[in-house]
Amino acid sequence: MASEPNIEEAEQEQTLVSRAVDGDADAFGALYTRHLDAIYRYIFFRVADVPLAEDLTEEVFVRAWTALPKYEPQGYRFASWLYQIARNLVVDHYRVQSSRAHVDDPALEDLPDPQLHPEDQVADQEGLASLARAVQQLGDDEQHVIILRFVEGLSHRQVAETIGKSEGASRVIQHRALEALAGLMETDE
Repeated sequence: MASEPNIEEAEQEQTLVSRAVDGDADAFGALYTRHLDAIYRYIFFRVADVPLAEDLTEEVFVRAWTALPKYEPQGYRFASWLYQIARNLVVDHYRVQSSRAHVDDPALEDLPDPQLHPEDQVADQEGLASLARAVQQLGDDEQHVIILRFVEGLSHRQVAETIGKSEGASRVIQHRALEALAGLMETDE
């Protein structure tokens, strides 16, 4: 789970971003490594399809690298910019597709937890698939907030920054989304 970055981490990130903006591929590679898993998880919970999430994640970083010379932080974290690119890609994907992707039986985790009994592992995967299906039924803003807040573990302030709304508006969206999710999960069971 993500947490509030400390000052040293924020300065390191800003240094990497500055170097990447100047064309330093190694600095961009370090940014890629830092943010790859989070962007993938965000996209996976939006599309619920492993190969598609992998493809869209790579496209996020291709677009980021292409747009980097024009990048201006404007007081926001680099991750916020990447999440916005990811969000736009997912919206574009659904705009092109006539129907939403469905979760059949995705490999939701690379390696199962060896501490879990096989039946528990199956139940966990079914629970994640059910949750992903329910999240997909939420509106775009609701999906965005739920994934950033609970999958990525961002703070209310970070979520508000990322979605470009006030912290209060972000909390209202979260509250409504959680109520809707509770209803959808009850229906699914």
